[in-house]
Amino acid sequence: MKIIDNLKDGHRVLKENNIPSYKIDCEILMSQTLNISREEVLLNLEKDIKKEERKKYLNLINRRKKNEPIAYIIKNKSFWRDKFITNKNALIPRPDSEHLVEQTLKIIKKNQSKRILDVGVGSGCLSISILKERLYCKCDAIDLSKNALKLAKINGNLHQLSDRIKFYKRDVDNFCNDKYDLVISNPPYINKHKIKYLDSIIYEPKIALDGGLDGLEIIKKVISKSKHLLKINGKLILEIGYDQKYKVIKLLKEKNFFINKIIKDYSNYARCIVSTKIN
Repeated sequence: MKIIDNLKDGHRVLKENNIPSYKIDCEILMSQTLNISREEVLLNLEKDIKKEERKKYLNLINRRKKNEPIAYIIKNKSFWRDKFITNKNALIPRPDSEHLVEQTLKIIKKNQSKRILDVGVGSGCLSISILKERLYCKCDAIDLSKNALKLAKINGNLHQLSDRIKFYKRDVDNFCNDKYDLVISNPPYINKHKIKYLDSIIYEPKIALDGGLDGLEIIKKVISKSKHLLKINGKLILEIGYDQKYKVIKLLKEKNFFINKIIKDYSNYARCIVSTKIN
């Protein structure tokens, strides 16, 4: 059976199960099945595939039709300039979080040596992306999840950064390691009651999404603790929920942070706030 016929079978199954990205998903899953690039899949549509390859492909399609994210099925995700290993122990890296990397790189000059704290490191995609471009910086990374830290360490080793990033299983409330030049964080910020409506919730770890009853529980902790962890004029770069801008600005001002800028995401919502500890 030809590649094109298998793709069409996959299209039909995913479309019937309301997966809007069914075409691209089938191409990615075929590329995973045959261990070739997506471009090679599209250049070889008339090529026959073996029975066992079809079976493997349809198994992946079956997982995807249940809304399992592609990144968990193929076990990697592109973020910033690299690929990161992904699994169900940490959130999948998302394009909107690249704003945190971009803003951090704007603050740190290429030859500067800065100390960074990554609160809620997850897969490690934020701090690893930053360290790969700022060769003199070092990072401490904390997370409450032992399994997320395992994944972050795997990614740190993969990108040859184990000598510049240290991992700690710690809540930000109980972390007093040092004074930092920058704190970066993509904390859980979804209202506890809204989590059940997310497509990916049965796959992504709830601990990485749950921001408490108002969605601000962890953000409050990060802001409050950053006041003590940052040097004077240190920067806090924070990802927030699409409807949290004014509440988070108020929280920052109450803790004497100056708001430098607010960056919108690709859907035009305020998604990242850069602020400075002023005393």
